[in-house]
Amino acid sequence: MRRRDLTDQQHCNTLQGEDITSTTRLFITMALNLLIAVVEVIGGLISGSLSLLSDALHNFSDAISIVISYIAIRLGRKPKSAKYTFGLKRAEILAAVINAATMIIICVYLFKEAYERFVSPRAISAGTMIIVAVVGLIANIIGTLLLKKGARHNINIRSAYLHLLGDTVSSVAVILGGIGIYFFRVYWIDPVLTLLISIYILKESVAIVKEVLDILMMGTPEHISIAEIQKQIEDLPCINNIHHVHIWRLNEKEIHFEAHVDVEDMPVSETDRLCNIIEEKLKRHHDITHVTLQFETGKCVSKARGACTPL
Repeated sequence: MRRRDLTDQQHCNTLQGEDITSTTRLFITMALNLLIAVVEVIGGLISGSLSLLSDALHNFSDAISIVISYIAIRLGRKPKSAKYTFGLKRAEILAAVINAATMIIICVYLFKEAYERFVSPRAISAGTMIIVAVVGLIANIIGTLLLKKGARHNINIRSAYLHLLGDTVSSVAVILGGIGIYFFRVYWIDPVLTLLISIYILKESVAIVKEVLDILMMGTPEHISIAEIQKQIEDLPCINNIHHVHIWRLNEKEIHFEAHVDVEDMPVSETDRLCNIIEEKLKRHHDITHVTLQFETGKCVSKARGACTPL
């Protein structure tokens, strides 16, 4: 049995300084989002704008997602233990499920409120709505600039960065809606914006739930073809077939691969060389970060994965 962790320790040490900088920027961005959410809640209650309240909800959800990213980076630095041999890397996955499920429930509530506003329109203080939305827009722009660099190297930060881009767009929409209400008194714009923002939040939340469930159910990542991997490995010299193949994601970053590899009778040193070749191929072509291989000789005669006939 060969067990290899493809994480390059030297590379990790090089990026450690960047991680600390990224977590600092995440913390600042989280504080900005919470501040925006509080300001927009107060502004929404004063102005009577439901779209401003829904945008506040969006910012609050993004602050929670940033908290999750921040905690995930912190937990990722903790060493593995005898009890948690993979570490605590799935804490972010569980938190994401709770966060997304909560957002879906709140979106349903906003749909109901928007419908009632259509039936019974209410006067809105457009001036307050515009001022508060402009404050939110400025803070969101600052947040996106803070996270732009880290988004290139970290999927958690990239997710938070994309959320902030969405916040920026929704803030612009609320400002335009406030201008429309201020000049033309078209109060129906407010529930329309609420529906659009809520639909966007619902779409993002459902996508998160789907991805998290796929990870928890240990599904093969969509961009990976087991048939292609099988062909690449079986085309190597001295390999008869691979079988009992399992591919799953531990979290957003780490993809694990395990398989039995039936080879010609050879010294252990030769299987070690084959192991290195397979690891390199899986890393380069499929972004697989951890490989476990069990080498066998003469146990299977079929090339079909998972359908080997024992000798």
